[in-house]
Amino acid sequence: MERPVLLEPPDGGWGWLVALAVFLESGLIFGVIRSFGVFFVEFVGHFGEPAGRVSWVTSITIAILLFASPVGTALSTQYGTRPVVMAGGILLGLGMFLASFATSLTHLYLSIGLLSGFGGALVFAPSVAMLARYFKRRRGLATAVAFSAPGLSSLAFSPLFQFLVDSYGWRGGLMIVAGLTFHLVACGTLLRPLALAEDLALAPAPQRSWLAKLSSLFGLALLASRPFLTFAVAGLLMNLGYLVPFAHLVPHAREIGFDEYQAACLVSAMGATDLCGRLVAGWLDARRAFRLLHILTLWILLTGVTLLLVPFGHTYPILMGIDICYGFLAGAVIPLKFSSLVEIVGTGRISEATGLINLLESFGALAGPPLSGKVLEFAFLPLL
Repeated sequence: MERPVLLEPPDGGWGWLVALAVFLESGLIFGVIRSFGVFFVEFVGHFGEPAGRVSWVTSITIAILLFASPVGTALSTQYGTRPVVMAGGILLGLGMFLASFATSLTHLYLSIGLLSGFGGALVFAPSVAMLARYFKRRRGLATAVAFSAPGLSSLAFSPLFQFLVDSYGWRGGLMIVAGLTFHLVACGTLLRPLALAEDLALAPAPQRSWLAKLSSLFGLALLASRPFLTFAVAGLLMNLGYLVPFAHLVPHAREIGFDEYQAACLVSAMGATDLCGRLVAGWLDARRAFRLLHILTLWILLTGVTLLLVPFGHTYPILMGIDICYGFLAGAVIPLKFSSLVEIVGTGRISEATGLINLLESFGALAGPPLSGKVLEFAFLPLL
């Protein structure tokens, strides 16, 4: 039985269950990634490897998650979002489970970095695209609510993971984390297909060339769009600095004399204000007092300025204030970015656009933390 074709997104209804699914997915995926530092301490001690090499586990995971996003969106276009997301949940959980048997860092690179990262790509990008198709007027609010989960899960997962490591060791802890991530399969069942009139208008003509079919499937025609390319390059440059505090803020705080508890509080504060920033971004989008792209540009500018202030945080209250500002601004950028993307490409091409944007931004996400480390080595200063 064919589903009725809707002229516009329903702006609610089942869409709120889709928002719930994306909320749980983003919380599980990015909450685990942000809180994985607890396991990194164990990896450094167990494998006797330097922290720099261990940190590549996260870099590879995020890079694969973003880099393989076009594959996830192409598969969802071809076979449907629901089965692709469910398959991604299985792969992500399987990667975490296999990591519990790791005997070297290479095993972690392959299990968590490659397998779980690819599973995350099959889950995240298709789900975000599906959420955008269900909303129009309330898209910003729905996106903000759905993306507020990482802030909450970051607060919960860090102490939970520490408890698991203390109680069951890092191997047992990873097995339990794998069980948590397998719940992504259940989230995938909520992603009910939706047919929109814009899909029919953008339906490609029958193609004989396999190259033309591949180009259509991955949305490569978007690369000829100047607004899309400008947006993509801006996102790539933003990602060069976006992840730097998550990787280096705690070591920086320890280096300038603050204890472990104070450094950990910086992470918790960033997670809390990240949540507030995402919700405020949704409220601003719903009001539509200003053009969304203008708000996003201002938010990115302020995020960069906040990063520049970190070296001046010589006292704990000042560093905490900068940390709170960064968490708020960085959190607000994410829902605004995806809502702005729909304005540029439309709902009919949002799936392919999401995959391509994540692919291009992966270069910034992968290069940012290592590049900042190199800057530190050359500068010989205790900065980020």
